[in-house]
Amino acid sequence: MTLGMMIYAICGVLTAAGCWWSLRLFRRRRRGAALRTLAVALLPMGLAMTGVIRFVVNMTVNPIAWAGFGLIGLSVLLVLVSRWTRDAVPGAVPGDAATAPAASTPARRDERPALPGNAGGPAAPAAGRKSPSRNEGSEDFSDIEAILKKHGI
Repeated sequence: MTLGMMIYAICGVLTAAGCWWSLRLFRRRRRGAALRTLAVALLPMGLAMTGVIRFVVNMTVNPIAWAGFGLIGLSVLLVLVSRWTRDAVPGAVPGDAATAPAASTPARRDERPALPGNAGGPAAPAAGRKSPSRNEGSEDFSDIEAILKKHGI
């Protein structure tokens, strides 16, 4: 018995058993379940007729296919490891400020310096003090501009 004949025999038995079960459900007036069962029962024979099952069977017993899966896994592993490593800047002296991790990556939100007017978040003004007027607010913007220029933004 060849591989193709064995595939058709097994899939034919599975499809026939599924159709029989679907017929039993249909006679019990469970039409929705009967239609779902029939849909699943037709899949093995459909996959056998399209050649998908033969492809999978040939692939599982083929050592070259498994070596290909190994190479795919190795490439995924290398990509993941490369994300964890940092590339050194060619020609740079170790310990130089240009090669420091903070200089090569943008600062995180929690590592950024606090802005002068917003150090502790929205807080109530201290007792005896007036809230800042519009002229004092423009000074805050100049401080912000200075910080942005310092960081090259």
